[in-house]
Amino acid sequence: MNNTAGSYALVGAKVSRESSVVTRLRDAGAIILGKATMGEWAQCRSRKASSSHGWSAYGGQVHGAYYPQQDPSGSSSGSAVAVSIGLALGSIGTETSGSIVNPSERSNVVGIKPTLGLTSRDMVIPISLRQDTVGPIGRTVKDAAYMLTAIAGKDTFDNWTSTQPYDVAPDYVKSCNHLGLKGARVGIPRNGIDFHLDDSTKPVMAAFEKAVQTVREAGARVIEEANFSSYDAPAFARNSSVVLDTDFVAGLSDYLSQLTTNPNNVRSLSDLARFTRSHPHERYPDRDTYVWDRQLGRNITSSSPESWAAFQANLLIGGEQGVVGALDRHKLDALIMPTFASFHLPAIAGLPIVSVPLGFYPAQTPLKMNPKKTTVAVAPNIPFGIAFVGRKWSEEKLISLAYAFEQRTMVRRKMKPYIQPTFELSDQLEPTEETPYKLKVQYRPPVTGPRRVARGILQKAISRLFSVRTWVWSVFGFAQSLM
Repeated sequence: MNNTAGSYALVGAKVSRESSVVTRLRDAGAIILGKATMGEWAQCRSRKASSSHGWSAYGGQVHGAYYPQQDPSGSSSGSAVAVSIGLALGSIGTETSGSIVNPSERSNVVGIKPTLGLTSRDMVIPISLRQDTVGPIGRTVKDAAYMLTAIAGKDTFDNWTSTQPYDVAPDYVKSCNHLGLKGARVGIPRNGIDFHLDDSTKPVMAAFEKAVQTVREAGARVIEEANFSSYDAPAFARNSSVVLDTDFVAGLSDYLSQLTTNPNNVRSLSDLARFTRSHPHERYPDRDTYVWDRQLGRNITSSSPESWAAFQANLLIGGEQGVVGALDRHKLDALIMPTFASFHLPAIAGLPIVSVPLGFYPAQTPLKMNPKKTTVAVAPNIPFGIAFVGRKWSEEKLISLAYAFEQRTMVRRKMKPYIQPTFELSDQLEPTEETPYKLKVQYRPPVTGPRRVARGILQKAISRLFSVRTWVWSVFGFAQSLM
């Protein structure tokens, strides 16, 4: 399968081997169904006003399934949407800063951003060696835990995995405990949430406060105002810009050097920028190359003192002054935050997040478009999530807490996508460049009364039949940055 990052520059390119994560999935019995469309180059190409989540030149525009023209968030956009409408049991995404948990919340599914080093990035198109992680997206916490168990572990192709404290990674499914919240200490870093609030987040915060009460009722002790000692968003944004810019230039060249076939002779970011500006389907200059222009304009590399200093400063901001400091001061098991505010510090400190469904925008919510005015960012029925954030290697605890919350609330069941697949794989088994798979969708009015009860019973029976065989023939979708 083409591994393109959504760009025509890599169409037809061949890799020297499949990624270690894919090999682990195959070894666990998974069947790889196909690739999912992502934000081109993991949203690492254009400024916000010139781009949109889930758009790529090669894949087109992904839309969320809960409102017409819905912004799916990104960059693992298609991976989350595919799971949300049942095209795959689960999927794999990558996260540098929010790219698993954000699309997961917008698709009403579960996303796990693992600790940096728990899963291998081998043969994954990179942004940053110092921030990138590979993680699962599933309909439920348990589905995601099964996938994480399959892909976690040390890998000789990724030295960062040697830092994990396990010879054999845990079985994360065993952490799915209905009583996981009982006796837990969880904190709310209000200063890390308040910075990101605006009018569009009011319904999210209303649902979050109800969720806090649910957590208390489940037996957890909630520590209010478990604040970060510092939350200087402009500072860590500046540092991140330096780290990601320098890492991408180096990491991209390294990845391209491993291709066995490179039909467009793209060997560096400079080559990629020239190709993109000249290829008509890349939509330049409507979709600009602002990020690459900035990266190419820096006179430093990933090994320069300036890049190292920015990286170290962010480790302090995200760790001791941020998440880890709050956890230690208040002797907490985890922090809870709305997903939209949760990912910034874990991204720069390499910490894990589990995002689960929290709620949906109410019926009278006014529409809000994305900066490019091409997708709907906020509207009725669009989902949002709650995040459980922890220390390095605390996935077992986070999964236990998230599972207990999920089982008490079952938010995912409260709203159905407005579109549904209407074809079977057997209808078209062999896609080509000329005739790729096309998803036909249709609007289905909500079913009420006795018909709803009957459909619920039937769907539950089908789901149980499928789950018995789940890990014998699992089906996954992948972002275009893998394999």
